[in-house]
Amino acid sequence: MLKRMSVMLTLVVLFIAAVGTYKFMQISAAIAAGKSFAPPPDAVTTTIATRAPWARTIDAVGAVAPMQGVTLSADLPGVVESVAFESGAHVKKGAPLVILDTRQERAQLASAEAAAELAKVSLTRSQSLLDQKLISQAEFDAASAQYKQAEAAANEIRATIARKTIYAPFAGIAGIRQVNPGQYVRSADPIVPLQSVGTLFANFSVPQQRLGELHEGQRVVVHAEGTLGRTFEGRISAINPVVDDATRNVQVQALLPNPTGALRPGMYVTVSVELGDKDAVVALPNSAINFAPYGSSVFIVESMKDPKGKSYQGVRQQFVKLGATRGDLVAITDGVKPGQEIVTSGVFKLRSGASVVVNNKVQPSSSSAPKPEDS
Repeated sequence: MLKRMSVMLTLVVLFIAAVGTYKFMQISAAIAAGKSFAPPPDAVTTTIATRAPWARTIDAVGAVAPMQGVTLSADLPGVVESVAFESGAHVKKGAPLVILDTRQERAQLASAEAAAELAKVSLTRSQSLLDQKLISQAEFDAASAQYKQAEAAANEIRATIARKTIYAPFAGIAGIRQVNPGQYVRSADPIVPLQSVGTLFANFSVPQQRLGELHEGQRVVVHAEGTLGRTFEGRISAINPVVDDATRNVQVQALLPNPTGALRPGMYVTVSVELGDKDAVVALPNSAINFAPYGSSVFIVESMKDPKGKSYQGVRQQFVKLGATRGDLVAITDGVKPGQEIVTSGVFKLRSGASVVVNNKVQPSSSSAPKPEDS
């Protein structure tokens, strides 16, 4: 019995030892394979860094304002008799827009004119009697004053009638009217906005540090959404002599010709003030920049060697300083030299020393003035 148990224990121990040896060999082989495993290279696109002349500019955001723009309102209360314009129409300077009912004032004017005519006749008669020395100078002066009072009363009513017709103070585009015939309006009630859009202002602000680079007559280029990608050129017409003590910015105003009316008052715009001279900069697509809180970087493609001394195509992470941006491009002021091959897509999956394969069949957009299809 003991002999059989000894044989069984020996067989069990041998079995366990054999299984353990087999598993140890499997694990050792997996570890060795892991150490020698090389991940497949990442597919990337690249571009060769070159210097390009960029005109120096001051970029800002602003808004379009009319040279002349008002919201016309009722000067006196009354009932709208007629509206002489259509919403959105071009109106000429001095054109009547809204006429209020003046029947009561015209009746008062007729009475006042009759009183003035009677006072004039009385004054003429008094003049004749004064010449004949039949009345005193005081009586003549009283007749003269009465005539002037009557004439002034008539003129006051004429002025009231004139104020009940609202005229266009300048040529422009009428907005959406806010009154209708038969409607009662109070004094100062809005009637219609009127904007002159043939020439507009672009108002924007720049930091006080750039103030010395600005002067009147400087060329500006304006971009606005909703104008089908068009650009508008103008000239600086005024620079505010006061710097805002809260923002340390100075307000600048540029004059923009707008013959087609594509720009409208109130539009948000981006403004580039051209400084005249140009700088040679290394410009890369935005997609080449790995933006991070600790600093922006790019990946430079270089020939590298693995631990066994075998050469391969890899990337080196290089931190850079960024300059101005234009469309899809950003200027690199430090960190990249002309001639270096820079990764332009796929940077999010790279690390320094990673193996890459370059495929430039499809390149990311890299235009200084992109025109998106949905803009």
